[in-house]
Amino acid sequence: RFWGAMTDVKREVFGRMPREEGGGVVEKFVLKSDSVKVEILSLGCIIAALETKGRDGKFSDVVLGFDTLEGYTRKHPFFGAVVGRVANRIAKGRFTVDGKEYQLFLNNGPNSLHGGARGFDKVLWSPQVLPNGVCFFRLSPDGEEGYPGDLKVWVTYTLSGGELAINYQAQTSKTTPINLTNHAYFNLAGQGSRDIYDHEISIEADSYLPVDDTKIPTGEVAAVQGTSFDLRQPVELGKHLQKFCLDGFDHNFCLQQAQARRLVARACHLPTGRAMEVHTTQPGIQFYTGNNLDGSLKGKGAIAYPKHSAFCLETQNWPDAVNKPHFPNALLRPGEEYNHTTWLVFNT
Repeated sequence: RFWGAMTDVKREVFGRMPREEGGGVVEKFVLKSDSVKVEILSLGCIIAALETKGRDGKFSDVVLGFDTLEGYTRKHPFFGAVVGRVANRIAKGRFTVDGKEYQLFLNNGPNSLHGGARGFDKVLWSPQVLPNGVCFFRLSPDGEEGYPGDLKVWVTYTLSGGELAINYQAQTSKTTPINLTNHAYFNLAGQGSRDIYDHEISIEADSYLPVDDTKIPTGEVAAVQGTSFDLRQPVELGKHLQKFCLDGFDHNFCLQQAQARRLVARACHLPTGRAMEVHTTQPGIQFYTGNNLDGSLKGKGAIAYPKHSAFCLETQNWPDAVNKPHFPNALLRPGEEYNHTTWLVFNT
């Protein structure tokens, strides 16, 4: 790897939060290497833009989002944001820690999703500029959204050539569930492109988690072998969905349980030559194909985002792990450190 190429970091004002949200200043941080340019907001640590080169050498923005702050302060499906304290779903918004039951706000049918009513995606973080990136900090106070303990959280984005690293660290004063991820929506043809059917996807997982009709894992860890969930060899998404009569994916794929960095997924758009690899230390990855996008949201350049116009590859712990003892541990205890990293590697 050639480390000589420098990353340029700039900061600018992106907007002001509405008065009822405290009216704080939202900053935008622009990280630029020779092959990737990323824009990240201090609101929700949101990746607002990610430009990467195609085969023709031209840059295209490959993440869904909005041109202005107003888009992000209204309701939207977590475009580009860091979600927490617990990403994904907790069944009935309930869990028990050390004999005490906690009840969370229900914001996804009968379940709690992505941290609740005002999760990490909707709050301002305190930024610190680094030589090759930016580190965001916040203290999530004891009882915030119903979760126990003062939780200190650091989210660090660093860019090196074609590689964007996202590191999550946290410490708590009381035992709490935690599961952090970034919810970027990708379309390697360029955001605003109609669909993702011409993308090739592969996921290095031998098993996945079947879910009930509220998207909560049943508890079964099912083999992908011989099913539509076998993505170990690249599949062309449109043909694959057609072949298996699928409405799309919104499932957790179970990765090797190793704390080390490993390649877990790859997306490739043959027409432009753009490719993205996902490497992580996390035990799971949620593959979501934008099934709930319906064209009602207008994003950058006032372009509507229809169903299947983007995909998410959210590296994380397994959904509802706090209520499933045989799933990977979801609890952080005082004195421990939560520390996970995901690397997005862009190439042609």
